[in-house]
Amino acid sequence: MTRPLRLGFPVKVMGRPDLKSNDTRGWRKGPHLKTSLEYVDAILDYLVTIEVDMYRLSSDLAPYATHPDMPQFHDMVAESDAELAAFGRKARDLNMRLSFHPSQFVLLNSPDPELTKKSIWDLSSQAEMLDRMGLGPEAVLVTHVGGVYGDREESRARWIEGYAKCPEHVRRRLVLENDDIRFGAADVLWIHERCSVPLVFDYQHFWCLNPEGLPLRPTLERFVRSWPEGVRPKIHFSSPRTEMREVKRKVTDKDRETLKAGKELKGQLLGAALKPTSRIKTVLVPPIWTGHADFTNPFEFATFMRTAEGLDFDVMLESKTKDLSLLKLKTDLLRYAPDVAARFGTGPDDAREMAEVERMLDAGLEADDEPDVDEGGLRDAPERARA
Repeated sequence: MTRPLRLGFPVKVMGRPDLKSNDTRGWRKGPHLKTSLEYVDAILDYLVTIEVDMYRLSSDLAPYATHPDMPQFHDMVAESDAELAAFGRKARDLNMRLSFHPSQFVLLNSPDPELTKKSIWDLSSQAEMLDRMGLGPEAVLVTHVGGVYGDREESRARWIEGYAKCPEHVRRRLVLENDDIRFGAADVLWIHERCSVPLVFDYQHFWCLNPEGLPLRPTLERFVRSWPEGVRPKIHFSSPRTEMREVKRKVTDKDRETLKAGKELKGQLLGAALKPTSRIKTVLVPPIWTGHADFTNPFEFATFMRTAEGLDFDVMLESKTKDLSLLKLKTDLLRYAPDVAARFGTGPDDAREMAEVERMLDAGLEADDEPDVDEGGLRDAPERARA
């Protein structure tokens, strides 16, 4: 019987704020990979309780391990060999699919050779951790193409050059994802055709950046076929944020004159009342569709999964509320799309458990407003400074 598809989430555990995903101590306090592994070992135990078997490890799991100015941390991965092996053995026993998503500063297509060299070092360190864990080929490193640097075609081709410079243990695990503002599905397919790197399909990114107008199902099929035989592909799924954004702006002299005259500021939707003496105004503006929603829209997800009927892949959910979004989606699918729920191993026998999850969620949640660098966002990448 084919194993049910997995649902996973990245890094931070929202349902258990006491669980840390990595050692966040500053360098003066001697943070270590061994400490991070103790933290994520506890996360594995939590994942078992909520029946989740796919998880993205923090890209900072080994703190400062590749910091060029801190050689005292450079042997951290080798020093943790026994701990990595024990952690990997536990993950394998639990049939837990693990991965890394190196941060937005890891750029294989940079025109700066030193930045490319440093990026390969980062990838090598994370691939080494997965190797020392003894994990199979489903444990991958997800990356993006990188910056445009004024020439899309040249930058796209330069990624292949950077990929070729990576050591074998990196190329064996590296997979490439379409992004939402620079290199879309057509770009990564072009790269795959020339170097055979497997591709991760990101659903939200596909809708945000697809100037070629590629059709959904055939494109998804091409991404799925890019993986080696016997290795289940993975994709990313998220719904866009739809609420108004609050943006802080300076109150202009013209604004101040209008307010002194007792008039309203035309054409501006304000989040709070202003006085003529106010210096900052809160303006409500429409959403940016590249932003991830707190939760996954179950109707959008079910429609996508029905479109993808017959294709085999695991799904990493990139919603802001992480594990809570995953649990909510499972309950929603059981109610609204039981055929889709069944593909992920959830059925009528799970109804009582799902009802308990709903009661827990209804007790109150707090969304995470901090950006998640492990989602591989490119907006803050150092392209502007280096282009």
